[in-house]
Amino acid sequence: MGIQDTPEEWEVVETATPFTGNKTGVRTDRVVMPDGSTVLRDYQTHPGSVAVVAVDDQDRVLVLRQYRHPVRQRLWEIPAGLLDVPGENPLRAAQRELYEEAHVKAEEWHVLTDVYTSPGGCDEAVRIFLARDLSEVEGERFEVSEEEADMELARVPLPELVRGVLAGELHNTCLTAGVLSLHAALSTGLGVDGLRPAEAPWPARPFEA
Repeated sequence: MGIQDTPEEWEVVETATPFTGNKTGVRTDRVVMPDGSTVLRDYQTHPGSVAVVAVDDQDRVLVLRQYRHPVRQRLWEIPAGLLDVPGENPLRAAQRELYEEAHVKAEEWHVLTDVYTSPGGCDEAVRIFLARDLSEVEGERFEVSEEEADMELARVPLPELVRGVLAGELHNTCLTAGVLSLHAALSTGLGVDGLRPAEAPWPARPFEA
């Protein structure tokens, strides 16, 4: 029998929202434990995200380098963004992010993996897509601002990214999960055809067709 995560919800007898930001917030729940006692659990509330491992016809992955203030580092990442609208279709959101951040579109899409970034302290769920058959988008580039205005773009062979992750040189969650998942799919015989379709259900963030 295989193993899998299962839905479960312990009783919450009290909840408060001490902080609400532009996109995320903080919630405090008083949760009933199995022995009947209660404890407080603080966590960040998050709308969810999508990310894209975009692979070109030379088997290179499109990555971008961006400053991330909380960790005080400039990280290599894959294109990603928030699910800004409740019920937003994650595939369309991923296509938008790939266009906005890299000025690229893709003809072939699959779900690569779904992850919770930090389930002990945040409810963020991320769907990571595999995008192939890439081409440049015609017309002017999307106008970026703030940290995104200083982004660098590169195309890097998958093995080099895998090496960087395992060597402790690359740290972004979506990049790490995405490139290792793709490497696993290609090296275990599952292959791209064994991945889920781009519109596969996502119980963590239900969406409209």
